[in-house]
Amino acid sequence: MAGMTPPAAPVLTPCIGVCTLDERGLCHGCFRTIDEIARWGLMGDAERARYMDEVLPEREARRA
Repeated sequence: MAGMTPPAAPVLTPCIGVCTLDERGLCHGCFRTIDEIARWGLMGDAERARYMDEVLPEREARRA
C-alpha cells in the first residue's frame, strides 16, 4: 500500500554470549544486570531502545 510506513523492527537483545557477571552484578558481555536480562523479553521496544542507546553504552564507557 502506497504511503504506509513499514513496521519498525523489534529491538534485539544486546547479548553477545559472554554471560558472566562482574563484582557489581553487570554482565561482562552486555552490561545488563541479571534482573534486566530476565526482564528483557517483557520490556517494550521503547524501553529496550533506551537501554541500547543510552544505558548500556554509558555503562560500557564507565567500565573502560
